[in-house]
Amino acid sequence: MNTENFVINLNKPKDISSQKAVIRVKHLFAVRKAGHAGTLDPIATGVLIVCLNEATKITRFISDLDKEYIVRLKLGERTDTYDLTGKIIGKADFSLIKEADIHNVLNNFIGRIKQMPPMYSAIKIGGQPLYKLARLGINIKRPMRTINIYKIAPICFNLPYLDLKISCSKGTYIRTLCDDIGNVLGVGAHMVSLERTRIGMFRIEDSASIDKLNCNKDACHSIDSAISHLHEIKLDEDSYQKARNGMSIILSFEALAKVSNEHPPQPLPQPLPSREGNTPLHPSQEGIVPSPLAGEGKGEGQFSAINQYVRLKSPENILFGIGKVENDRITIERLLN
Repeated sequence: MNTENFVINLNKPKDISSQKAVIRVKHLFAVRKAGHAGTLDPIATGVLIVCLNEATKITRFISDLDKEYIVRLKLGERTDTYDLTGKIIGKADFSLIKEADIHNVLNNFIGRIKQMPPMYSAIKIGGQPLYKLARLGINIKRPMRTINIYKIAPICFNLPYLDLKISCSKGTYIRTLCDDIGNVLGVGAHMVSLERTRIGMFRIEDSASIDKLNCNKDACHSIDSAISHLHEIKLDEDSYQKARNGMSIILSFEALAKVSNEHPPQPLPQPLPSREGNTPLHPSQEGIVPSPLAGEGKGEGQFSAINQYVRLKSPENILFGIGKVENDRITIERLLN
């Protein structure tokens, strides 16, 4: 394994930004470049994937993976940041909330829902990060995002605190989810703590703290193993040379069939019946759109959003790039040195 091109499963400590954690790892390994595959708020802990040098080219193929969290929220208080760092903007009596109420409300958040990103986020609108506008007291309309909540289950219910385990798609703001849950319960809520326990195959049990990275081999991965969720295609010499020069290559029938069998196309979901006339528990339940795991607008016969990409191997079985399968061709997405 090339120690300069590690993909590292870091257990980010609390009260440090993701970028500062990356800088510390970069200095520890004395590398030229480093980046992360999915940010965590400073108050959050857990799995932060740090990519070094050439591995920075694959961050998007890791950040697109599903994620798992354990979150604690506090009922009865709503804040402007949706977490404990913010100013309390509302209080309500939570003493009548029962465990059955929690289960009933959580069921409404499972599946494809729409979520509005918080003002205190790094999302840019008109070239301006939202959090900078929020600090000026400016609240602007943000476009709703479609996310997927696969599982949301209570772990501990001890008023005013509620601990949840959440499995979700990329792009999910757990802070917003906490705020939404509090709103539906009618008492408000905000996030108190957050731990990311998984990104794809990267689990917190195999992660390492910054001070133990050098002695924890389980936390360090090659580029190839880090994107092993992508199908592998080994090219002959002629196709390899073309791909190395950035040219698209034609897939053989056998290779195309193998990719299709291992990653069958995802049909587009049918729209649900109109909710007109009903009052949904939460606006997130409106406007069902195709799953992020489904094809992008061409109906059946497409690869899913993550598995339309493939690992490209040389005749010597060495990973040299990532390609995108489009019909019977592979176009080059990333070349690795």
